[in-house]
This record gives sequence, C-alpha cells and structure tokens, in this order.
Amino acid sequence: MKNNFKRALVTGCAGFIGSNLVESLLDKNYIITGVDNFRTGKKKFIAKNLVKKNFKFIKIDLLNKNDLGRLFKQKFDIVFHFAANADVRKGHLNPLNDLKYNTIMTSKLLEECRKSKIKRFVFCSTGSIYGETRVIPTPENVNFPIQTSMYGASKLACEGLIQAYSEAYGLKSYIYRFVSILGPNYSHGHVIDFYKKLYKNKNILKVLGDGNQRKSYLHVNDCINAILLTIKKSKKKINIFNLGTNETITV
Repeated sequence: MKNNFKRALVTGCAGFIGSNLVESLLDKNYIITGVDNFRTGKKKFIAKNLVKKNFKFIKIDLLNKNDLGRLFKQKFDIVFHFAANADVRKGHLNPLNDLKYNTIMTSKLLEECRKSKIKRFVFCSTGSIYGETRVIPTPENVNFPIQTSMYGASKLACEGLIQAYSEAYGLKSYIYRFVSILGPNYSHGHVIDFYKKLYKNKNILKVLGDGNQRKSYLHVNDCINAILLTIKKSKKKINIFNLGTNETITV
C-alpha cells in the first residue's frame, strides 16, 4: 500500500487485534513502534516480530506521563490506538477500569499527538456503543440508545474526545466500531467462555438472555483489511465506520 505515513505507533500491539495489525503493517513495510504492558496482551503474539528490523517493542504504561514523554520523542506519522480495557461483561465490577484504561488513556495519547503535531489517529472503538439497538444492520448515523455497559460508555467518550481534537487541531481521525472479532490470537471473550463451559460439561451451556439472541462476527483479517483500505480512501477530517457483516448466528 502506497502512503505517506509509514512510521506508525501501535498501542496494544500484543493484544488480539493489535498483534494482527502489526503483522499486516509489517507486510506493507511500515516502520512500527509497538507498545503494550501485557495486562491482557501476550508476548508470544509478537515474539516472531521482535527480531524484525522494522519493528521495535517498548513495554510501557501509557498512563505514565514520563513513559509517554519518552515514547513521543520518536517521530510518528500515524497512531493506531488499540490498547484498552476490553472486559465488557465484568465492567460493572470495577467501573474505574474502563474510565482509566479507555477514556483517560485515550485523552493522554491525544494530547501527545497534539504536542507532537501528529495528524492521523486510528481508534479501535466498538459496536457496543449502540447498546441494545433494534436497527440491524446498524448504520453509523443511527440514534444512540441508553448505554448498557461501562465499556461502551467509555469508548463513546473516547470518540467524543477524538472528534473534538480533530475539530480543534486538524487531527485526521479514523474511528472503527466493530462487531465481535474472531481469528488468530483471540484469547478472551464470550466465545472462549462458551468453549470453557462446554469443555466442563458438553451437555449444558448457560447463555445470557433467552437463547434466541443473534450475533454478527467478523474475521480479524477482514477487519484489518477494512481499516487499512478506509485509511487509504477516506478524505474527511473525521471518518467513522461500522465494521461487520449482515450474517448472524444464534448465541
């Protein structure tokens, strides 16, 4: 892919989607600095890339001002912000986690981008911001319902901050609201929970709801291909995309 922004920062580079993104960017000859603190990411997901000349890994805390300051002494053309607290189901048990690791962390990154005059910011949001929407498939301009998770609420707050920075400082932003993503390096989530339950007892599977609810899934490679294609093609200052398919299954 030809572009003019080859020096990339990838946060959450050892996570599920982040590690797959790193693979794709390396294939496209990006020069990548990947950061992770291994709260949920795994070193084995990036192990084979640690010896590649176009990939540098730094273990840091993105909430730490000094760590951030050292990180942004490097020059980046584009930031892929994929680090997050992604435990939707248990968010209500520790609601400050989503505020801290999603909203506040994103705010700190945006401020470093402003100070460093970085002009492209890619954000991993979520379809959860639509709560229990009745509009399926869901367009980007559907009315927002009442929020149903700390995770979705924190991601929606992040989107608002990103849009405000775009308007105030000319930051070109790309926001992606995903359905459930599956594929290599998938390490936690409801599909893993289903597997563990069935492993314990193949005859009983406890699910939320009445068992008739349906979900859409997207392969992580298709997700990343869509992200990179829309970055290449999008011309607006603020670009928001729902990524999913029309196909659903009962869960």
